[in-house]
Amino acid sequence: MVSARARRRGERGPLASAGLHAGLLLAVAVSLFPVVWLVLTSLKPRDGWLSAELRLFDHSSLDNYTRVLTQTEFPRWLLNSVLTAGLTMVLGVFLAATTGYAVSRFRFPGHRSVMWLLLITQMFPVAILIVPLYNLMAGLGLLNQIPGLVIAYMTIAVPFCAWMMKSYFDTVPIEIDQAGMVDGLTPFGTFWRVVLPLSRPGIAVTAFYCFMTAWGEVGYATVFMSQEDKRTLGVGLQQFIGQHWSDWGLMTASAVLIAIPAGVVFLLVQRHLITGLTAGATKS
Repeated sequence: MVSARARRRGERGPLASAGLHAGLLLAVAVSLFPVVWLVLTSLKPRDGWLSAELRLFDHSSLDNYTRVLTQTEFPRWLLNSVLTAGLTMVLGVFLAATTGYAVSRFRFPGHRSVMWLLLITQMFPVAILIVPLYNLMAGLGLLNQIPGLVIAYMTIAVPFCAWMMKSYFDTVPIEIDQAGMVDGLTPFGTFWRVVLPLSRPGIAVTAFYCFMTAWGEVGYATVFMSQEDKRTLGVGLQQFIGQHWSDWGLMTASAVLIAIPAGVVFLLVQRHLITGLTAGATKS
């Protein structure tokens, strides 16, 4: 039994602690099971996933990865996706940070209208924007062009990230801006050299969100990138599934390879994610 003093200190008893750890282990197992099964399936022969007698580690090989990298257009799709996601991340962070800083620090004609516009754009489903964006891209000659796809992705990522960056900039004392201006910095110089380095957690979350918006998206890429050499991973992987057949060896190997860049980006920003996501939730 837990004593009254232990309860007042918030300590858990042995049974409560065991139950908590058991629940955490169960959650970890449920979360990791699809990933482990995906990796194991990618190491089986082409039709090995159909065999009920084949053990998990029997006949494991890297043949599926070799086929993906040498017999398909996967490397080109990967390059297109890296370029698209990288440009979306860099430009999205810059636009979201500058917009969020302007809305947070300055009061100008149309200030409230800009804030409402950023909010209202998040209310529209992505699917209903495909047709107007397609017409716009066709008129500008940006179909089957990576810059056109990047612009389409930024219409999704920038409004949300601008609001998020505004909330983060609101937590940075305005006295820091004033101190920078006293030292002779311009407003943009103050933002770039003083405020932005203090906002790394918010920038990390914005970069991760922009990257993932472009990395795993299929709808826009399918419509705007119809040429074979312009396809991204989301569109290219559809070639491994037909109406009456599916090459799960290629699919699972591709899925593992696709997860690597996203995992690298996550590892680079993960120490800032919690701080960035919770910034602006409370005010002192």
